[in-house]
Amino acid sequence: MLTSEIECPVAPEVISEKSFPDDRQDSKRSVAVIETSSPDSDSTTDSRTSRQKYISLLQFVALCWPLTLNGWNDGTTGALLPRIQTVYEVKYIIVSLIFVSACVGFMTGSVLNLYVTPRLGFGKTLFLGSILQTAAYCIQAAAPPYPAFVLGYYICGIGISLQDAQANGFVGNLKYDAVSKMGLLHSAYGLGLLIAPFVSTQFAQLPRWSFHFLVSLGLSLSNVALQLAVFRLRSLDDCLGAGGEPHVAPAPVGKGGLFRQVMKSYSTHIIAIFIIVHLGTCVTLSGWIVTYIIDVRGGGPSAGYISAGVFGGFVLGRFALIKVNQKIGERYAIILYSMCCVVLEIIVWRVPSLVGSAVAACFVGFFLGPMYPIAANQAVRVLPPYLLTGSLGWIAGFGQTGSALLPFMTGVIANKTGLGVMPPILMGLTILMALLWTIVPNTPYTT
Repeated sequence: MLTSEIECPVAPEVISEKSFPDDRQDSKRSVAVIETSSPDSDSTTDSRTSRQKYISLLQFVALCWPLTLNGWNDGTTGALLPRIQTVYEVKYIIVSLIFVSACVGFMTGSVLNLYVTPRLGFGKTLFLGSILQTAAYCIQAAAPPYPAFVLGYYICGIGISLQDAQANGFVGNLKYDAVSKMGLLHSAYGLGLLIAPFVSTQFAQLPRWSFHFLVSLGLSLSNVALQLAVFRLRSLDDCLGAGGEPHVAPAPVGKGGLFRQVMKSYSTHIIAIFIIVHLGTCVTLSGWIVTYIIDVRGGGPSAGYISAGVFGGFVLGRFALIKVNQKIGERYAIILYSMCCVVLEIIVWRVPSLVGSAVAACFVGFFLGPMYPIAANQAVRVLPPYLLTGSLGWIAGFGQTGSALLPFMTGVIANKTGLGVMPPILMGLTILMALLWTIVPNTPYTT
């Protein structure tokens, strides 16, 4: 669902273009001028009052919480999957319907966001998403028949998609500390990923395993209350203004509605496809590694904690590799990390060791960690401000489909060939991800 963005120093000079009506030209421009780049938002002089800074910080913390719950939701599945399969007596392909349902939910939410946001505004859309997520956990906590249980993932997917879109769009529109906050926002997602397996592994071994979703329900209710208290159903401009941030510039006349603008954005779609593959790789690893260790490497019930190790690597990588990203540049960093992941995935596949597979999987998480933040910051750099909420929402929401679709495809293949096929699938996804990154636009947007 699967799920810290890395700060990138701004080069002193960049090539930028003037007056291109379609951002499809981002990666192939015929006219360019050399100009001094504007200061990064992290270095902008802060002239806000103390109260505005406090409000801005409070808003940011409030937005980190739904991202933490998103990570919690994604981090839960891997440890519970063997128990769900046992309780409902279903094969790999049927239990993988969990991922399909979530995938359809994410897709529904990403499209719905483009229609709902212009009509309801930021605060109401964020609140709606939190309500839907809460409703999903109400269904799942009762351990209903399998179709109803799977339906809960669909509803939850819509809610998470709406909240992801609003949180990413809000932070992307910040003037002050935007790059750092984008990184911290997605680190909150990683924190949820890290914590969830410790809790869900315990519930997976209890008779009332579905009561894990009561914990999720309590956390979700706190999220509903927090969003309502902090944002009070207000518009994006009102919330930004309360924190001393400038209002979002309106779209140029004649550009059409938000849906049409986003659908015409080449940069948006390329980054979204990259995120689909990235999150699909992350959740395929975290969602199936426990079952892989048990079925292929002969692990026991405590193998559920390996998910926590993967997510721990995921979170640690987002912080520990910041300096590496700055040293070699974010464009090259993702290629390097992808190569490291492929080597580690070969170890998981070919080395017949339970401990070796577990440790290698954790390091795969370590190198996957920084990739989403880098991609999100790249989107902020290349997209116009008036498209950020819609485009980041589409990237976050539609991109989340990868966290459901690709694990499902892995389950379908494993149902016929056995779960030993998982590492080669991960290798293929990682290589595809690196290739996609090479065609992501790299020219900053200029007015």
